[in-house]
Amino acid sequence: MKTVMGIINLQENENAIKEIASNRTLSSIPFAGRYRLIDFALSSMVNSNIQNVGVLLPKKSRSIMDHLRSGKDWDLARKQDGLCYLPPAESVNDMRDGDIQSFHYHLDYLEHSAQQMVLIAGSSVIYNMHYEEVLRFHQNTGADITMVYNVKDKEDFTGGAILQTADNGLVTDIAIASTITPKAKVSMGIFLMNKNLFIDLIKGAQARGGTDFLIDGIMKNNGKYNIYGYQHEGYVARINSTMSYYKASMELLDPEKWQELFLDGGLIYTKVKDEAPAKYKKSASVSNSMVANGCIVEGTVENSILFRGVRVGKGVHVKNSIILQKCKLEDDVLIENVICDKDVVITKGKWLKGASNYPLIVEKGVVI
Repeated sequence: MKTVMGIINLQENENAIKEIASNRTLSSIPFAGRYRLIDFALSSMVNSNIQNVGVLLPKKSRSIMDHLRSGKDWDLARKQDGLCYLPPAESVNDMRDGDIQSFHYHLDYLEHSAQQMVLIAGSSVIYNMHYEEVLRFHQNTGADITMVYNVKDKEDFTGGAILQTADNGLVTDIAIASTITPKAKVSMGIFLMNKNLFIDLIKGAQARGGTDFLIDGIMKNNGKYNIYGYQHEGYVARINSTMSYYKASMELLDPEKWQELFLDGGLIYTKVKDEAPAKYKKSASVSNSMVANGCIVEGTVENSILFRGVRVGKGVHVKNSIILQKCKLEDDVLIENVICDKDVVITKGKWLKGASNYPLIVEKGVVI
């Protein structure tokens, strides 16, 4: 894997999840108590011994740069290779604004890297996998491009790619779909190919006015190159809407899915914060919940996720909810089916309740 460089493409569609991503990029959305969405793709690269990782930044990148910093928490603060930030290309024409332009802007970074292959991944798909298996499949099939997919029965899938493959894995068709049929092969947005081929795809798409790597770089060249599909059979969740974020978070309260995501494929790393362990007072009652360090709990927490530094007062009942960092729930508060963004304060005696299929969202810093 030392011959492979990684690129994490953070220029992703955030339109369907603006309620949570309004103050941050999609990749820096908090997840599972202490992580950010980018941690899963980045940790998979680190666990696969990829030592050169470029992060293609979106336009609003402060939050993700604050999270990653030097890459030390992922062992990527190195004298050679390591973590490299790739700022978005400045476009004077919005019609040409897209990841193709940003990739093209950083061709010198690609051309001067020592690695011969490139692995491109996004941050909106949550998984834990070893990319060595993808590389082995790529070499054994003689593929020009390998796309990673998983098989799904049904889910919200706005703007994603569906693959059709032959028995040997050769991709025969790629389509953009808003819904998927049972046993559909759904692209995970992971591509492995020779670096020179990737550069040629970017140059060709740029010269022809292309803007999107999947459409203009991959789909329009499907008949020109041998594209193979590799099936990932582990846990996969796509964060492409507020409901998918809520659903994926609640799924992790299942111990089997939690272990599959966080332990079976290797550890998931994140920004380290030195805080005291969670403190449970005598009146606290916590069941089937995920509680991060720094929390102080005096009330009842049921089927919920509390991020770092959350305060739960006496008589509080939190059910089926996600409470992000440093929120404060004062005494006698009732919360059910709610997502509270960072630094929210719910004052004494307030009741908030959303629907099970559409949670109520409280924006960052709001006092109710």
